[in-house]
Amino acid sequence: MIGPLGKDLLGLAPLSAEQIRLVLDTAVPFREISERQIKKVPTLRGMTIVNLFFEASTRTRISFEFAEKRLSADTVNVAVAGSSVSKGETLVDTARNLEAMKIDMVVIRHPASGAAQFLAERIESNVINAGDGTNEHPTQGLLDLLTLRDRFGDLTGRRICIVGDVLHSRVARSNIWGLTKLGAEVAVCGPRSLLPNAIGEMGVTVFDRVEAAIEWADALNVLRLQLERMEAGYIPSLREYNRVFGITRARLERAPRDLCILHPGPMNRGVEIDSDVADGPHSVILHQVTNGVAVRMAVLYLLAGGKPELAEAAKKGAS
Repeated sequence: MIGPLGKDLLGLAPLSAEQIRLVLDTAVPFREISERQIKKVPTLRGMTIVNLFFEASTRTRISFEFAEKRLSADTVNVAVAGSSVSKGETLVDTARNLEAMKIDMVVIRHPASGAAQFLAERIESNVINAGDGTNEHPTQGLLDLLTLRDRFGDLTGRRICIVGDVLHSRVARSNIWGLTKLGAEVAVCGPRSLLPNAIGEMGVTVFDRVEAAIEWADALNVLRLQLERMEAGYIPSLREYNRVFGITRARLERAPRDLCILHPGPMNRGVEIDSDVADGPHSVILHQVTNGVAVRMAVLYLLAGGKPELAEAAKKGAS
């Protein structure tokens, strides 16, 4: 059955503003399920979902697992280590063998950009992109949008600046696509060595100084320095990066308005963000984590053919 999002969720670039709002609106009633003593409804009972992670992940993998189990789906986790992938089996062969066991959905994280789409074009099961290379991380983008909408309501005209390692960030691309489709103004800020050359073609403003970004923005989405993806010296040192681009309490105290601070995690405390900011009153970082489960429940529900208008009934246990 093809749901209102189509067969797969591969990114926010292909989605319309209406589809993005549909996911956010559907996530709201599902969020209440996680507040209950018994955190489970039978909505996806009988479905089998495979979490196929070719890269390390804590937050995203566990968040998907919680979302799947709270909707009563059966889940199987496959990591590269210990699977036939480590023996040279291809991505498609792995997925087709799993599909032969009659699965319904695949959640995939892969280091190669385009891997999720490659897989979606070759198997019948629904595919959800949990992060592919430097391309997109759509569920992170959606949970960031929900968190910002919780804070501001309508995002039209709101100014959101993405600060840090944009070059290596799939989160940045999903945020830019999602925010611009919902009418927000988007900027990026970071060292020129960590900004893509053609970033201006995505319709964003570019700041070279974090002080200027703080003066302009309503919210900052602070990105981790992805040191594991850096093959050359992109920055002089971590200490120098913190001195020039770090989000510190002193910098926020000079802001003309109260800023909302997001971070997709994991954080390099004392590098891109100081602890007293990450744990301070401006931070909505843990709210992002809570929203992540609800957004992923909504995505699973909609891809399974669930009707948005019945999400309220689904949270009450009607299948």
